[in-house]
Amino acid sequence: MTKGIVMLGAGGHAKVCIELLQAMGETVAYCIAGADAPSRCLNVPVLAGDEQLARLRDEGYARAFVAIGANKLRGRLGANALQLGYELVNAISPRAVVSPSARLGKGIAIMAGAVVNADAVIGDLTIINTGATVDHDCDIGAAAHIAPQCALAGNVSVGTGSFLGVGSKVIPGIRIGKGSTVGAGGVVIRDIADGTTAVGVPAKPITK
Repeated sequence: MTKGIVMLGAGGHAKVCIELLQAMGETVAYCIAGADAPSRCLNVPVLAGDEQLARLRDEGYARAFVAIGANKLRGRLGANALQLGYELVNAISPRAVVSPSARLGKGIAIMAGAVVNADAVIGDLTIINTGATVDHDCDIGAAAHIAPQCALAGNVSVGTGSFLGVGSKVIPGIRIGKGSTVGAGGVVIRDIADGTTAVGVPAKPITK
């Protein structure tokens, strides 16, 4: 019998991901979190301490999901789980629309109402949040986060570890660099360099 999934994280994002996995017919066996976490996350027991991940692997648990909203931390924990020999699973809502030609990485979350269109590429450990749309030929880098109700037109490139805030809009063909942030409601009509925060309509850089 296949053991359940080990989830890293026990906060609000983890709650959503637990329900995504359960809707897919999966079982989440444990959540792993810090010492100040509650004893359960929804209906799943929570174990305190990062060392639990290695212990559970030794006990035969082989599949993991990183349910952490912070991009850098999610990327780091995902790499650690892979190093321990875990397989990263995907959490994809049955109410999302994902093109059969889209290429999906490992450890990704695609929430309810999200749309991923033809030939889009979604990198490992990326979040496509509730109601976000990723149009044809977009390339979303690893450990990025496309927040709720974002709309990316065709041929948009989003770099590794970047964050697009709630309701952001991006016109076709734009490149958003690695580790960049677009503020909530921003409208991106020009490329954004690596490590830049841009806000407003149209979105303009405020830091780099």
